[in-house]
Amino acid sequence: MIQDRLRQVSEKIENICTRLGKNAQDVTLVGVTKFANADQIVEAVKAGLSHVGENKVQQAEEKFPLLNQSNLSVTKHLIGHLQSNKAKRAVELFDMIESIDGFKLACEIDKHAGQMQKNMNVLIQVNTSGEEQKFGVAPSELVELIDSLKNLENLTIEGLMTIAPLTEEQDVIRKCFKDLKDLYDKLSHDFNLSQTVNMKYLSMGMSGDFEIALEEGSNMLRVGSAIFG
Repeated sequence: MIQDRLRQVSEKIENICTRLGKNAQDVTLVGVTKFANADQIVEAVKAGLSHVGENKVQQAEEKFPLLNQSNLSVTKHLIGHLQSNKAKRAVELFDMIESIDGFKLACEIDKHAGQMQKNMNVLIQVNTSGEEQKFGVAPSELVELIDSLKNLENLTIEGLMTIAPLTEEQDVIRKCFKDLKDLYDKLSHDFNLSQTVNMKYLSMGMSGDFEIALEEGSNMLRVGSAIFG
């Protein structure tokens, strides 16, 4: 069943990209495992899923050991909010942290990554919706934040991430994605010579809105329920 759903999602991405004149191979699909158990994650990875995203450090601690025991090659993303006191464990468990939204948190990750002699790939989470309950740096503060982080030696800023509002209003969703793409393009220009800033990924779009996200330039999708049910 998971294999079938994964194939259906991949085919839909392929069809959308064909319509847009894009290469589907340039889109990274991250399977969100928030409501999946370890066996389901293993099933999905064996079916071809190469990136998984977990919301919380403690859930990853419970689920990822089975992936490691199965010797499965998979890139692990932290996509949920991270508290500074969990930074060390996050650096140990994940290959990418998509939810950097402040200087203090970034410094904690950089410190622990340095102690582990590990380079940590991160994305900056931007609150393009302006919703108070959402985490993420304000768009107006993004350039200043990245400028303050670019000298951290053990982090590589690989792009931006946002979460659109949970709404049926497609124009609202589209604006959130378009605003992030505009910021992404600006930063790609402003920091194009920085060794620690590499605007490679634009992570936006989930199960209910990834078609809009692809139309607005996303190249990393975080899809959970459409794969795992």
